[in-house]
Amino acid sequence: MLLGTQSINAQGHLEIGGCDTIALAQEFGTPLYVIDEATIRANCRNYKAAFEKRYPKNRIYYASKAFLTLATARIIADEGLNMDVASMGELYVALQAGFPPSRLAMHGNNKSLRELEMAVESGVGHIVIDNFREIEMLAEVAKRANSTVEVLLRSTPGVDPHTHRLIRTGQADTKFGFNIADGSALKAVKRILEIPEFVFQGIHCHIGSQLLDAETHEQAVGIMVNLLATIKRETGVEVPEINIGGGLGVRYLSSHEPPSYDAFAERITTSLKCALDSAGLAYPLLGQEPGRALVAEAGTTLYTIGAIKTVPITEEPGTRTYVAIDGGMSDNPRPQLYESVYECLLANKANEAADTIVTIAGKHCETDILIWNTPIAQPEADDILAVQTTGAYNHGMASNYNRFLRPASVLVNDGKADLIVVREQFENLTQNEIIPERLKA
Repeated sequence: MLLGTQSINAQGHLEIGGCDTIALAQEFGTPLYVIDEATIRANCRNYKAAFEKRYPKNRIYYASKAFLTLATARIIADEGLNMDVASMGELYVALQAGFPPSRLAMHGNNKSLRELEMAVESGVGHIVIDNFREIEMLAEVAKRANSTVEVLLRSTPGVDPHTHRLIRTGQADTKFGFNIADGSALKAVKRILEIPEFVFQGIHCHIGSQLLDAETHEQAVGIMVNLLATIKRETGVEVPEINIGGGLGVRYLSSHEPPSYDAFAERITTSLKCALDSAGLAYPLLGQEPGRALVAEAGTTLYTIGAIKTVPITEEPGTRTYVAIDGGMSDNPRPQLYESVYECLLANKANEAADTIVTIAGKHCETDILIWNTPIAQPEADDILAVQTTGAYNHGMASNYNRFLRPASVLVNDGKADLIVVREQFENLTQNEIIPERLKA
């Protein structure tokens, strides 16, 4: 499975963005996150175009938690998308990158007073309110700042998406937002409308991640439109915006078949317009927050293979071949957290048949299996392994477990490679640590 601008060159090496991945590994070291700029830009444009031609009154917010660096924030800004942030750290990076504050949305299920103050002070476009305590905290912050604040209300539509239980967020039993069914969402809207410092901009939901069909989004759209109708009936307010979050899945495996952007847009906009027409409501602004769908397939992680060992399988007759790499759960914890699956190939043998079944093992002091029972070409020590579809959440979730150094990231485009995240150095591991005087020799 080749993705984005990937190709195989005359040397039989995997190329990304016109750059030979073996040369990248030699220049920048491994593990290495390789980010395909052209694919990110094309995804932004195509996703936006798919909705604009079907429902022109729309706005796309990139969910920055998927992959946020100074460089990627600039790419998103260049492509004309808005962006959501869910912490002071993400807000800080966006502002440092020069992202226009008015195009930012602030999220978070437990925003601190300082986070709300920073959001208001920096002039973010709107804040998505998540709980009753936050309503009162933000009202005080806005009042002290003598400012008005645009707000959306996050609601939980009570749908259960078909995805891993740890990345479901739209069901009733969740830490996020205001429950629609028990009346909490309507009660929160009424309280927001009482506060003069607030400009009530709309309602929001997010149902989960890595969804490979549009069915649950369509269910959520219907429930959200019913909420719009209830708000109008109870308060007289026609809600300006409905934001349905993100969640569209990507191809981690060749067998994964998420809807195309056009197919997804067709189903969402058709169900939205039908529901609005049935309810006799004006068409609001449609907001969305794709993250993974824009960047995941643009990322590839390169590793160097080390030890290879074949061992007997205890549960059944046969053997298993473990291929160890120079990274693992510190640069990609998702297989351990979510049982995430990936495909891979040998970047230096990309034109050879994938006829050997191996298990890719990390080098951490855990089971640390990156991929179970995957076909690759016959592996040898010092081969370069390329793991596909690692552009979302890998960089952001990387850690120093076992005191590993977090990888570098390189942005490739049209044959040029630019370092956008420098590999950590050993001195970075202790730069924030202090030995108390009483423990010094």
